[in-house]
Amino acid sequence: MSETTPEWLSVGDPSDARRIAVRNRPGAEPRVLWLGGFMSDMKGTKAEALDEWGERAGRAVTRFDYSGHGESEGQFVDGTISRWLEEAEAVFEAYCPGPTILIGSSMGGWISLLLAQRLKAKGQADRLAGMVLIAPAADFTETLMWAAFPDDVRETIMTEGVWNRPSPYGEAPYPITRALIVDGRRHLLYTDQAIETGCPVHILQGVRDEDVPWTHVTDLVSRLARDDVVLTLVKDGDHRLSRPQDIERLIAAVEGISE
Repeated sequence: MSETTPEWLSVGDPSDARRIAVRNRPGAEPRVLWLGGFMSDMKGTKAEALDEWGERAGRAVTRFDYSGHGESEGQFVDGTISRWLEEAEAVFEAYCPGPTILIGSSMGGWISLLLAQRLKAKGQADRLAGMVLIAPAADFTETLMWAAFPDDVRETIMTEGVWNRPSPYGEAPYPITRALIVDGRRHLLYTDQAIETGCPVHILQGVRDEDVPWTHVTDLVSRLARDDVVLTLVKDGDHRLSRPQDIERLIAAVEGISE
């Protein structure tokens, strides 16, 4: 595979500017924009496989790392949903002039849905050709974290400003900050209002996912009542859905929306 080299996009006002690493593969539209997960990066298995598919198929593929992730500048502990959404929107505006399919993995699924809302508010919903969401973790800071934390963890977060959550994948612990929790409440989607993306949505979800339960995602589907939604439940799939057969499902979903 011919590897793309990172480009740099400055995001934020001068007092909070950070350089975001972007890898952009030119090709035919609709372009595919990868939005990764919490503490993930654009050189993970699924993102790399998507880029390899783009090279084979002659399709445009754009990947980037949020601040504090991968090759981008910044500290992870400074991250919030607002901050990462701002970066996703900046990459979209800079690299996606034509029809685009958003591929949102875990937290990236939440960011994708929020980005769709912003485009709709600007009267630009037609810029989205579709979405493929992989274990979409909408509202995860509130419903999958805060609601599940015991009282002592909540107290640590609120009084000390951060709690280091052990990683189930044997990696470094996840710093969960007060700013992340409080800011997440500004972007909650599981409300009384329907979620409207204005485009076809295909969701891939592992039934054995211990991070984003499949019931959390079926709840999301019920809130996408006005959109064309396909939900694929993978009975033996976990949260990452990065096995060869999972990658095949991902590529098939992208190609299905592209037709």
